[in-house]
Amino acid sequence: MSKILFVMTGADHWTLADGTEHPTGFWAEEAVAPHEAFTAAGHDVVVATPGGVVPTVDAGSLAPEVNGGREGADRVAAALAAMGELKSPVKLEDVDPADYDAVFYPGGHGPMEDLAVDAASGRLLVAALESGKPLGVVCHGSAALLAARTEDGDNAFAGYRVAAFTDAEEMQAGLGERAKWLLETRLGEAGLDVRPGEPWAPNVVVDRNLVTGQNPASSAPLAVELLKKLA
Repeated sequence: MSKILFVMTGADHWTLADGTEHPTGFWAEEAVAPHEAFTAAGHDVVVATPGGVVPTVDAGSLAPEVNGGREGADRVAAALAAMGELKSPVKLEDVDPADYDAVFYPGGHGPMEDLAVDAASGRLLVAALESGKPLGVVCHGSAALLAARTEDGDNAFAGYRVAAFTDAEEMQAGLGERAKWLLETRLGEAGLDVRPGEPWAPNVVVDRNLVTGQNPASSAPLAVELLKKLA
């Protein structure tokens, strides 16, 4: 049995270019699908957030239209309610990555607000990368990679092949034109090799110990790949 750290956003909004605070948080499916896969395989999950705040779910991620209908939405909501780890997260600043066998970052727009610039998260990502432990990141969770810096100031993930929520998806979702910056573009500027797939289709990229997924549909297949690395 392994212990897997879920690093989750503590933000409940995403500040847009005009200063508007768009309500958000983490995306339900991106937490639920991997959590179900990991716990079904017998692993323990611990949730960490900046400051140890209880993470906020993006209300939009609970809507029937993004969960295949009302039945799917009800199932995701029930699974989320059963995730006791969400109610008592540990402080990200206090986490010792050596205590965990794998690290996973769910998405939602929240990481664009806090984890993209969170120094503690950045240090943890560098440590996880250097340890060779399985490291999974999905959708907007890839924003956290921007805070992972080496001692010389370069991005620790420069040159790595990654998947992330694409600029095309952001535009299609309706927030791209209002964003301060776009994730795919910013990751490329930081030196990461973004490998975009078709909008909204599953796309998982594996490069060494790093497993990344493009969007919510990539959450379950990403969990499968991470479990292979834990085996």
